[in-house]
Amino acid sequence: MKYTGHIVDVVRREVFDGEVEVNNGVITVITPRHDIPGDAPYWMPGFIDSHVHIESSMMVPAEFARVAVEQGTIGVVADPHEIGNVLGNEGIDFMIANGRHIRFNFCFGAPSCVPSCGTDIETSGARLDSGDISELMHRDDIGFLGEMMNYPGVLADDAETLAKIEAALTCGKPIDGHAPGLHGQQRQKYAQTGISTDHECSTLEEAMACIEAGMMVQIREGSAAKNYEALIPLLNEHPDRIMFCTDDCHPDDLIRGHINRIVGRALADGYNLWDVLTAVCVNPQRQYHLSWGLLQKGDAANFISVDNLTPHFRVLSTVVKGKEVYNCNSYLSTIQSQSKSINNQMAILDNYPNRFVAIPITADDIRMTLNGGDTAHIIRAYDGSLLTKHDEVKVTGNPLIDMHYPWNEVQKIVVYNRYTPHARPVVGLVRGFGISNGAMAGSVAHDCHNIVAIGSSDEYIVKAINRIIEMKGGEVAIAGEEMTDIALPIAGLISPLGGHEIAYRSSLLGDTVRRAGCMLKSPFITMAFMCLPVIPELKLTDRGLFDSVNWRFV
Repeated sequence: MKYTGHIVDVVRREVFDGEVEVNNGVITVITPRHDIPGDAPYWMPGFIDSHVHIESSMMVPAEFARVAVEQGTIGVVADPHEIGNVLGNEGIDFMIANGRHIRFNFCFGAPSCVPSCGTDIETSGARLDSGDISELMHRDDIGFLGEMMNYPGVLADDAETLAKIEAALTCGKPIDGHAPGLHGQQRQKYAQTGISTDHECSTLEEAMACIEAGMMVQIREGSAAKNYEALIPLLNEHPDRIMFCTDDCHPDDLIRGHINRIVGRALADGYNLWDVLTAVCVNPQRQYHLSWGLLQKGDAANFISVDNLTPHFRVLSTVVKGKEVYNCNSYLSTIQSQSKSINNQMAILDNYPNRFVAIPITADDIRMTLNGGDTAHIIRAYDGSLLTKHDEVKVTGNPLIDMHYPWNEVQKIVVYNRYTPHARPVVGLVRGFGISNGAMAGSVAHDCHNIVAIGSSDEYIVKAINRIIEMKGGEVAIAGEEMTDIALPIAGLISPLGGHEIAYRSSLLGDTVRRAGCMLKSPFITMAFMCLPVIPELKLTDRGLFDSVNWRFV
């Protein structure tokens, strides 16, 4: 197969007119030509998401890939951390097996923190110890050790944590990091163990500490956490130390754009084309020892065509492993070309892997009494951030009953263990969601993925939680008498539906939540992170209200 047009050579940093010939999935010849019309397409290496949890798209890997190639993505570095917390090795194997049913490049890792911290802090559906990690590291289909979220364990020289790191180093595989707020000697110590990336930086100071420690900075622009604006200045001075990622990309965001949106934004902001392409095409392959190709002779044939090199470029086609998997002008044939792959992957979804034993609750199960003089500990959530604040308020009345109380924007948040029979819901307080007439609930709750719900009344919360239980996992939004939901029967995280159908239903959920009063851009993802105790400051797990700054329960 031959592809002609303007060749974007990221290695030599030049554009020239030519023809690319592909045989058996490999670029065999690149021939300069002088008869290429000006309106011919530009051919360039495809984009790579350097850190993503595919589960956050609610799609199986094959369906995620089918949507991602429309955006010019030819591969992802995927940490199956979410399904690993629910199903352990069974979940990891499911993701890898499903990804084999489609033409796409996956680099799957072994989740390092299952659960994300100690079982005394939260309950997950599985546990992977250092022995399990060692076995995974020796597998050819595992490319790296997933984000080391237990940075307190690293800094405290915890033997089990260090054994996981050593297992990766022994096998020569990269180790991803996750250490928000670390600076100085702590950052240096964290990096010296062999951890080589971090996607949790939210300030230039944090990111520079990473670079000075020898780490790669992954600029994250996901559905909830957005760090592009704060970190993009680094691209000018450190293009070889920067990668782009989405981390958690919701389905209705994915169908509108993936890494291509970050590329366009960087170009619009005036950043050098070659630096941008280095970050999205070159650096991920170097970091993770990948051979997905850079549009050079002898490379794997993974590349895309775009209509121009301006910030407003459009992806025209995507070639993966030598075959065109997307063409904007013949979408029907693209679907047909992938139909066999989709049918194959659907065949393995007859028995959905899951772990769900929670039973329905009543309003009595989530009663909470606040009296005058009590100190209320409240999680303060922020739009576009996974970080929270810890508000301590001396109450003069019950904010959940007395509407004249000045903090009447506070709602209940409930976390309900879905893995242990006869568990009891844990109740806390949250502000920032603004729900005034309804509730939202989901079994996507990072990272243990217990049930989480926020609502304006006990009745709404109970109704939403019990619908989650009925579906054995999913997301629910209630506004008055209206209820919208999507079932996620695969581990309580993933739907077997098509990507665009999932995105449509996700959009309906967002509309319903807004009618209930919540104006957050990504309310479900933001709610999901209210349960993650390794991100400061205050979070709620199925064991209680946890202060991750002082590493103790309140």
